[in-house]
Amino acid sequence: MVENKWGLPDFGLGMGLRSVHYDHVLTNKPKVDFFEVISETFLDKGGKPMAILEEVSSHYRVLLHGVSMAVGNTDPIDFEYLKKLKSLARKVKAPFVSDHLCWNAYMCHNSHDLLPIPLTEKTLQHVVGRVRQIQDFLELPVALENPSNYLEFKMSQMSEIEYLSRLAEEADCGLLLDVNNVFVSANNHGFCPDDYIEQVPVERVLYHHVAGHTDKGTHIVDTHSDHVVDKVWDMYTRLHERHGGRSTMVEWDADIPDFETVHNEVLKAQHYRDLAEARVKERVNAG
Repeated sequence: MVENKWGLPDFGLGMGLRSVHYDHVLTNKPKVDFFEVISETFLDKGGKPMAILEEVSSHYRVLLHGVSMAVGNTDPIDFEYLKKLKSLARKVKAPFVSDHLCWNAYMCHNSHDLLPIPLTEKTLQHVVGRVRQIQDFLELPVALENPSNYLEFKMSQMSEIEYLSRLAEEADCGLLLDVNNVFVSANNHGFCPDDYIEQVPVERVLYHHVAGHTDKGTHIVDTHSDHVVDKVWDMYTRLHERHGGRSTMVEWDADIPDFETVHNEVLKAQHYRDLAEARVKERVNAG
């Protein structure tokens, strides 16, 4: 097993805490290793939302995943946002925080979208500097997620996985490796997803997302609205062979079905973990 750099344990298999499932979770206390919450849902919130989160966090580990860290912005770092995020992380005892490799605002105008970054030496050094400051302020590891991409910049000087690998090393941060996003971007841009998986610096991976998507024929959209496809599970299995275990969360954020349907999708991950471990054992036994 290849441990992550911070020695954090594999927290198992989890799912997103979504409002349509609040009653089921609070009433039935289902068997789930952890719940992931969107950080911004609970910032500046008291009353019922915070009461629900506090109740859930008293029974389950809670992981925080955000959309506002904006490591690629050129506007000043929003330390007021980070102060609230740090407080929330302490409240739920989050072992790390995660967000996206993206930018979302210019001159304080927020696009409310996760916009792609040109993969250049100049942007890399800019993002590295911001991530270092953010991580130092939060006093927690930061895991950045590879985005799903629908366009490429002609000015880019390296592949996404090279960029992410260098970013993680130079900023001394972690990665949230979204396996479905690799598949989506590979299909949209014509690169090999298996080659990408082989280049992932697994010692920097803290966490995985897997999800379903929508195939439009000419392109694939990361909709989080369906079951995980077999190829994504195959890629996840290969990653598990390489590192031996990372916390894994199934995203289902649109057309959300009943709790049991999503939970059954989460439980599939254990089958692929077992498959990966069997393959490793076979190789070891074969010498």
